[in-house]
Amino acid sequence: MAPPTVHDSGADTAPGVIVIHSCTTLGATLVVRLRGEIDHFSATPLRTLLASAADDGYTGLVLDTSRVTFADSGFLAILDWWPRHGRSLRLANRSRAVNRLLHAAAAATRQPARPPLPTPRRNLVHRPLSPPLPGAMG
Repeated sequence: MAPPTVHDSGADTAPGVIVIHSCTTLGATLVVRLRGEIDHFSATPLRTLLASAADDGYTGLVLDTSRVTFADSGFLAILDWWPRHGRSLRLANRSRAVNRLLHAAAAATRQPARPPLPTPRRNLVHRPLSPPLPGAMG
C-alpha cells in the first residue's frame, strides 16, 4: 500500500518569501535562479522542488543566488541535504546575504585556537633527601 499523498503548496505565513525565479535543466543538472529571502519557513517550495528533482534522477544542482536578499540556517540545511548520495552542488553568483551566511557558518565550524594552558607553578621547597635506610643499598 502506497503512503498517503500529502499536498504541500509551499505557502506559509512567515514574512520571508523565496521565489524560484527560473528553473532549467542541462542533462542531469538542474539550474535554479532564486530571488528573495530564504529562511526555515520560506524554504519549503525549494525543498519540495529539489526532493522531486532528486527522485527524478537529477544529480547536479547549480543555484544562482545573485538575487537572494536574506538566507539563514534553512538555506544551509538545503545546501547540506542536496550533495548526499553523490549529488553535486555549485553556488553561482553568490549574493552578499549568501556570502555572509556561508562565512558565518564556516567560522562557527572552525575550532577556536586555544592558548596553551599555563604550567602550574608549585612552591618548590628543597628538602634534603633522607639518608638511606640501613640494608637498602645493595
